[in-house]
Amino acid sequence: MESENELMNNAKTHVTSRLARVSGLMTEIIEIKSDDPKFHVLFIPGNPGVVPFYKDFLESLYEFLHGNASTTAVGQISQTSKNWESGRLFSLQDQIDHKVDFIRQEMEGIKVPIILVSHSIGSYISLDILKNFSEKVVYCIGLYPFLSLNKQSTEQSLIGKLAASSVLSATASFLIASLRLLPMWAARRLVSNSLGASWSDTAVQATCTHLSITPCAMFSIWQ
Repeated sequence: MESENELMNNAKTHVTSRLARVSGLMTEIIEIKSDDPKFHVLFIPGNPGVVPFYKDFLESLYEFLHGNASTTAVGQISQTSKNWESGRLFSLQDQIDHKVDFIRQEMEGIKVPIILVSHSIGSYISLDILKNFSEKVVYCIGLYPFLSLNKQSTEQSLIGKLAASSVLSATASFLIASLRLLPMWAARRLVSNSLGASWSDTAVQATCTHLSITPCAMFSIWQ
């Protein structure tokens, strides 16, 4: 017999994933389309901007809203499972411009109001989106929003130094990229028993399939 969790999972409406060129750059998009949406939720991820990390969240959000809203998550540039941009780095402003272009390209024809939901640095990006689409976007919700640097934060200071140093960034990137040298089962076990000890299977899988391919990109957004 199937477990209760398996039955619940089977009953869920699952996201679909696709790739699209936005601003000429390959972008990963996951979405659930409602048959009769009253509004549209656009999700902007944090850093790293790998949208499969948020798969469970988007599916739960869709169910919570009883299917009354379409939901879309757009990934950050160079955060796909294939290194389309050949290791090129992008600034925070590049990421902001990319999301603005995404709405103009992919959501121009949407007639219902748009609600922005964002995580971490995605909240900063969302504020700029709000400025550009004040008539189209009616609400902005930041989850653990990162809006400015806290100079008293040791963690933020370390991340800033890592992003500013080409040597440290390259070293960290090499260590993360080494995951792809391992068989998938070994990489999953390593991530599960270290960084992802409390993570869902979805997050562990996304780490093994995405961050090991384009690890440098997650540091560039801090520059």
